[in-house]
Amino acid sequence: MAYTIGIDYGTNSVRSIIVRCSDGTEIGTSVFNYPSGDMGILLDPSDHNLARQHPGDYVAGLEKSITAAIAEAKEADSEFSSEKVIGLGVDSTGSSPIPVDENNQALAIQERWKGNLNAECWLWKDHTSVNEAASITDLAREHRPEYVAKCGNTYSSEWWWSKLWHCLNVDPEFFDAAFSWVELCDWIPSLLAGVTDPKAVKRGVCAAGHKAFYAEDWGGLPDKDFLAMLDPKLSELKDRLYDKAHDASETAGHLCHEWAEKLGLPQGIAIAIGEFDVHYGAIGAGVDEGTLVKVIGTSTCDCGVVRADKEVADIPGICGIVKGAILPGYFGIEAGQSAVGDIFAWYVERVLKGGPETHARLTDEASQLKPGESGLLALDWNNGNRTILVDPLLSGLLLGQTLHTSQAEIYRALIEATAFGARAILERLDEYGVPLNRVVCAGGIAEKNPTLMQIYADITGREMLISGSSQTSALGSAVSAAVVAGSKSGGYEDFATAQAAMTQLKDESYKPNPESQAVYNELYAEYRKLHDAFGGVQSLDLGPVMKRVLEIKEKVRKG
Repeated sequence: MAYTIGIDYGTNSVRSIIVRCSDGTEIGTSVFNYPSGDMGILLDPSDHNLARQHPGDYVAGLEKSITAAIAEAKEADSEFSSEKVIGLGVDSTGSSPIPVDENNQALAIQERWKGNLNAECWLWKDHTSVNEAASITDLAREHRPEYVAKCGNTYSSEWWWSKLWHCLNVDPEFFDAAFSWVELCDWIPSLLAGVTDPKAVKRGVCAAGHKAFYAEDWGGLPDKDFLAMLDPKLSELKDRLYDKAHDASETAGHLCHEWAEKLGLPQGIAIAIGEFDVHYGAIGAGVDEGTLVKVIGTSTCDCGVVRADKEVADIPGICGIVKGAILPGYFGIEAGQSAVGDIFAWYVERVLKGGPETHARLTDEASQLKPGESGLLALDWNNGNRTILVDPLLSGLLLGQTLHTSQAEIYRALIEATAFGARAILERLDEYGVPLNRVVCAGGIAEKNPTLMQIYADITGREMLISGSSQTSALGSAVSAAVVAGSKSGGYEDFATAQAAMTQLKDESYKPNPESQAVYNELYAEYRKLHDAFGGVQSLDLGPVMKRVLEIKEKVRKG
């Protein structure tokens, strides 16, 4: 019997799971909450766009979560032992670049840079580089249109080059002190493998392609002339980054002696190439051509794949189209929403000063409301818009409040807003010919909130399937570890075989209700007017929208 370990670095915590390779059963799990900052996030009261994390939390969480998961596995499965672990896989948020020294050590851990937020990991949700992202977009459109063609024709402040350039602009002294930068999903595998040279870190094409303009078509990273248009120091930095990126068919290395001793695992076992959480989550949810996987959490990421021997059109507003970003031999297509669970948490925790019991109460009350009954319509842009507008400088909107509007009505309107945003993404993918035969949802919200899932089915007009694992990203990492370990070690020779054995769907699913769908089609038409007007797509007269939403409300209430 063979086992692998999947390690999932999320926004607030790291989770490790022990998985049986034969059937994907999760026999041990442990979560380590990042101790620094506000729920693991380092903030700046003077700049609400800033979000950083301390790399020391990642290192501490790596050891503690794995050893605790191993201890639980030993209790749960009498056949398990640490010696039977054949590989490890790592996923993380992203783009979350970490500045490192010439020994691949995070500078934030060093005493000299203690308290300097620019030395920390630049978390995916950091939006301080809005201006840099806009400049990169403009320069690429003019001089290297092929660079932005595969990322929706717009570069984001959440991505690699924006963040590095912003660091250079606001803290040139620190930027000069950093020898190199490494994505979190690449850095953790390099630690486990004992890599002490940043140039020797095997970078995953997932992060490189989606966030750093990497593509084999133009020889890897952006050329030096283009980077010099941003700043000559970025051009100089290129020599200290990497030349090649790798897909999940390759190993990132093998477990070194130091970490084998710390974790109590066999030295030399395979370490999978790092990918972002949603991409390995797609693998853990059984992604194949024709399947869209929605990982619904604090934000939502959508992933699909198309065989690499097919043509894939450039899709405006999509986060990226990258060969090998998810499955080897397939283009990985990524889209997403910048806030979903975070919107519900904002309303319950910040506005209502409530907690989990408030979420439960409002979900129950919202489930008893009919579509359109509240007369409310919202935009889901409380953290900007990732897809299809790619604009972090947008904000949320709630239209239709009266003196009788209830908490549950607002809560439902926020859920509906995220579902409308999800529909906009599905329509954009469908418009450009991406095969979408089924939608598989993963993450805690998908598993625990039937009300939300039914609303998503009604608004999108598609059946919502649910991933069999509640830890889909970690499971996908474990699946990848089983593949790179190989069948001779008790793993698998390819992803299709590994996914068939190790992933599954839950029995329940959510199908559209025709009556609800009809009402939501009317509301969605009004949502798109708000979306296009406030999103800068086109100038529209929004005067009739409020009255139209009220008309829908009255029609629903009269039956």
